[in-house]
Amino acid sequence: MLASVFETINFDIGGDVAVLTINRPAVLNALNRQTVAELFQAVREIGMDDKVRGAIITGAGPKAFAAGADIKELALMTPIEAQALSHQGHALMDAIENLGKPVVAAVNGYALGGGCELAMACTIRIASETAKFGQPEVTLGLIPGYGGSQRLPRLVGKGRAMQIILSGKTIDASEAWRIGLVNEVVAAPQLLDHARDVLKSLTVNAPVALRLAISAVNRGMESALGEGCALEADLFGLCAATADRAEGTAAFLGKRKPAFNGQ
Repeated sequence: MLASVFETINFDIGGDVAVLTINRPAVLNALNRQTVAELFQAVREIGMDDKVRGAIITGAGPKAFAAGADIKELALMTPIEAQALSHQGHALMDAIENLGKPVVAAVNGYALGGGCELAMACTIRIASETAKFGQPEVTLGLIPGYGGSQRLPRLVGKGRAMQIILSGKTIDASEAWRIGLVNEVVAAPQLLDHARDVLKSLTVNAPVALRLAISAVNRGMESALGEGCALEADLFGLCAATADRAEGTAAFLGKRKPAFNGQ
């Protein structure tokens, strides 16, 4: 499948990796409605392309991953339009989080508001040393609208999330790593290459197992422990029925590398 061409994002597929680059550097890659819609369409295409094993999301230019929503749009919205925008953002974040393929956020600069929420929806977050994170919506008389009030406490705990959301202040990459918001911090020149290496370390594994493991974690986070373990057992059983499980165990016993085909 050939990658579609969009106006506000670059969508490139190389081998089994898709790279989505938000390309609005003049406005620090702010997420307007068109950008959200184009990201959603690109994520859907990634999900439907069996050759693509994972994706990276980053921002164009050295300053920003995505510096929030487009304030010019927000300033003119009616309450009904604002609610619809929030639902549109939620749909995008849910599509990324539940894609069933690993998605690595390569956070190259400001990740504020919707940009921070976009990073949090990804499977793994790798930040450059110059990255900044925050949910500054309260400084505009708003609250996070793309899932930040829900994902941030799940990642860093309620107390830290409250401080970040209610203060509207930004934190640097080292603090984001300390509180568990990002997985790793690397030097800016190495960011994209390292994101590719991290993604490759995941996608060498069985595609069905990856999809079901992502589902087990995401759905289990919303369940009581017993319900989550029951879900895990069901998905474990599904994995046991796959050709990839047969290949993986045979390769281990034969002391060779497995050749998974996603079946």
